[in-house]
Amino acid sequence: MKKFLKYMSPFAPDQSGVCGVFYELGGLIIICDAGGCAGNICGFDEPRWFDKKSAVFSAGLRDMDAIMGRDDKLIQKLSLAYEQLGGKFAVIVSTPVPAIIATDLRSLERMGEKKINVPCIAIDSTGTNYYDKGEEKAWFRLFETFAKESFEKKVGKVGIIGATPIETGFKDAGNLKKYLSEKGYDDAVIYSMGTTLEDVTKAGECEKNIVISLAGLKAAEYLKGKFGTPYEIAYPFIPENILAEAHKYSGKNILIIHSQFAANELRNSIGNTANIKCATWFMQDKDFACDGDIALSGEDDLIELLEKENFELIIADEDTLPLIKSTGYKGDFIDYPEFAVSGRLLG
Repeated sequence: MKKFLKYMSPFAPDQSGVCGVFYELGGLIIICDAGGCAGNICGFDEPRWFDKKSAVFSAGLRDMDAIMGRDDKLIQKLSLAYEQLGGKFAVIVSTPVPAIIATDLRSLERMGEKKINVPCIAIDSTGTNYYDKGEEKAWFRLFETFAKESFEKKVGKVGIIGATPIETGFKDAGNLKKYLSEKGYDDAVIYSMGTTLEDVTKAGECEKNIVISLAGLKAAEYLKGKFGTPYEIAYPFIPENILAEAHKYSGKNILIIHSQFAANELRNSIGNTANIKCATWFMQDKDFACDGDIALSGEDDLIELLEKENFELIIADEDTLPLIKSTGYKGDFIDYPEFAVSGRLLG
């Protein structure tokens, strides 16, 4: 059964990915739910919730509000929150109930903007997709809405697109900036982590963008079309201890399970790439995949892969170990935490 999980916990859903992109940018984030989805986002999928303020609200929809589509009540609550807290914009994040009843999100955008007179963005997340699908929509709408004005390019200024705590495993920009500085990027803007909405509006200043997740690719293509900003694919945030341990197995048959760009970066770093396969539970683009790479749609896919292949090393989140051991795997294992899988941070 596809996506059926017997050994592992559910992965971070798309509404969590949406919130992760907008969390630090000074807007009102309205989760269009009865309370459960907002609790899951703030309690499990957003590590910044515990030490960094953001205006995240649940719409608190009652059963009849949802069934009857009482959009006016949602807009009233949005207006009240704006009167009390202000905000540079508002984001309405859809969840399973609005998706099921086909809520008119574009109408909510127009009603919200008319009521509070600031940009209002509604994202059609469904709760049935994973975090990266939500991030992909959020990154694109973020730059489409706010990166409109052209600026003179600043030599050495680089934009980092795709970095969120869910994607990188780091809850603040400190460690990310350290990794970037070691790579020679001293003037790097890590969008949505340690930056502001003004940084987004000045995206045209960047000499180039670095896309660290597949979810940020559409946004990078938009900025290339809008401002002519070139982009490259890279993932400079793999911890040194994992790199060092993995290098010992160069030439061995290795399986790496992580987000596609992170897994590719690790494979290239190890070398002898013909013996290394990458797999991911999340989005995979064939243009960035090698022969034998696999998009895992459920636990059965990984079981089938391990029964067919003779890997000497698996690099993955430790939460996959019960599943891996159920196949009788006897090789070595390196723990590379993936926040969307286990909720474990790297720093």
